[in-house]
Amino acid sequence: MAAMAASILCMALAALSAAASIGEAAVVERTFVVHEMNVTHLCNTTKIYVVNGQFPGPTLDVTDGDTVVVHIVNRLEHGLTIHWHGVRQIRSCWADGAGFVTECPIPPGGDHTYRFNVTGQVGTLWWHAHVTCLRATINGAIIIRPKDGKYPFPTPAKDVPIIIGEWWQLDLIELDRRMADGNFDDNPLSATINGKLGDLSNCSGVPEKSFVLDVERGKSYLLRIINTALFSEYYFKVAGHTFTVVGADGNYLTPFETDMITIAPGETIDVLMTADALPAHYHMIALANQPPEPDPQIPLFISRGLVRYAGVRSDNNGLPVPVPLMPSQHNTMPSYYFHGNLTGLAYPERHRVPMHVDERFFITLGLGSLCRDGKKVCKRRRSNETIVVATMNNVSFHHPTTTSLLERYYDGTGKGVYTEDFPEQPPHPYNYTNRDLIPPGPLEEALEPTFKATKLRRFKYNTSVEIVFQSTALLQSDSNPMHLHGYDFFVLAQGLGNFNPKRDYKKFNYHNPQLRNTVQVPRTGWAAVRFVTDNPGMWYLHCHFEFHIVMGMATAFIVEDGPTPETSLPPPPPEFKRCGANGLTQP
Repeated sequence: MAAMAASILCMALAALSAAASIGEAAVVERTFVVHEMNVTHLCNTTKIYVVNGQFPGPTLDVTDGDTVVVHIVNRLEHGLTIHWHGVRQIRSCWADGAGFVTECPIPPGGDHTYRFNVTGQVGTLWWHAHVTCLRATINGAIIIRPKDGKYPFPTPAKDVPIIIGEWWQLDLIELDRRMADGNFDDNPLSATINGKLGDLSNCSGVPEKSFVLDVERGKSYLLRIINTALFSEYYFKVAGHTFTVVGADGNYLTPFETDMITIAPGETIDVLMTADALPAHYHMIALANQPPEPDPQIPLFISRGLVRYAGVRSDNNGLPVPVPLMPSQHNTMPSYYFHGNLTGLAYPERHRVPMHVDERFFITLGLGSLCRDGKKVCKRRRSNETIVVATMNNVSFHHPTTTSLLERYYDGTGKGVYTEDFPEQPPHPYNYTNRDLIPPGPLEEALEPTFKATKLRRFKYNTSVEIVFQSTALLQSDSNPMHLHGYDFFVLAQGLGNFNPKRDYKKFNYHNPQLRNTVQVPRTGWAAVRFVTDNPGMWYLHCHFEFHIVMGMATAFIVEDGPTPETSLPPPPPEFKRCGANGLTQP
């Protein structure tokens, strides 16, 4: 395995040094019609929300340098936006698709056109709805191919998007309403692989259909793995096979050999899988991992698919189908080690880690509570008098519901809508990872009170920013996949426990860190990232667990214009539709 990775690394470095622009950029134009559709699983017919009758939705297959134009037709009874997750949107913040951050939702019966460029990115990204929980079924892959058609690894026989998700029987709009009211007791019924529940789920004893990947012995396949789930990080394995990790979040990685992938919501991981086992059928499994605290009784979310070699009978030649050995559902350490083993494929054009820092942030991620009905004083400890919320530095983000933050900033009318004082650190230090804070008690109760506010942070153009994200044990022990719109950042280090500047700065990787748009902050641990504010606009920063977004684990960064037109945000494009009085885009 090590020899294969070394061979791919040599090939990768040669390909990057020889890369050249070939051909002309194209305009890729698509129409997405968003509508309801009834689907039957587990003996129940459920109304879901889809694009063009597909779950998952259509793949956008483009080339580095292309211009993408997508026309959205909304046939739902609910407003929505579409976010192009991981696309840098250089000077096109107006097309980012973050609901109430860069635009108001497209109204029922309305339409909208997104236009953006994908220059400078190669790999796998994805798109999804960005209002309420609709992204559970309104999502799809974005494949960005290199201009010269050459990868820094052996050319695969086939690309295969592997979209891991969840099957919800509860209506997704109702799920969002319940979470907004502080009810977090709902769970999906199953995991999905490319929309299939798999044969471990059944309806009256009849197994559900599984996703099937047909392969030929000796050929390699590029699996483009995407986690679209609302609630969980996932482990992914294929029995009898190993993977070579070659990319993540639209950036190349140093080749890394493993037999299991861990992928958090919002992340994409690209892996090569060679069909080098004895010809047979082999199960693939996607298994959600969940922290053992505070609730070890979280249901098991799992989906099972099949790798099927050519020439093998449908009954696997009478042999049992091998099943991969998976970690415990509550063992989160494989995720920590997997993410810690990833490094970037260093090359001069992208890997220039800023060695100076203009602004430093230490951001704690946890839970807190608000008194119901606007009361100032109430009984805490998860009583009926409080609503549990999520916080960053003890601020729970208040999402606008009638206006767009970008419009207000651009028009100079942000006063009364937001402030620009998001804190650089929590209000007071404490032992952030003390497990005694998970269950309600005296220590937790003193830290629980918080407040709602739309607090943003403004940066001058070309500012070097460092953020240390600290997951806490306050009322929970979740990991936190933190996603920043409009940027890739360098992931310099991660660790368990409390971040210690005197000790942990020595761990920072300045040579070949990953470039990512989503960083998995470990459970009761920390992760450090660094980036330069070279893309003007209004950029949303949030945890990609949907319940944390609804609860308020978010903020937004304002990046000012640079000194030239080429470093400034242009006016809204002709296709952009401004917010109306009802909080939806105008016709």
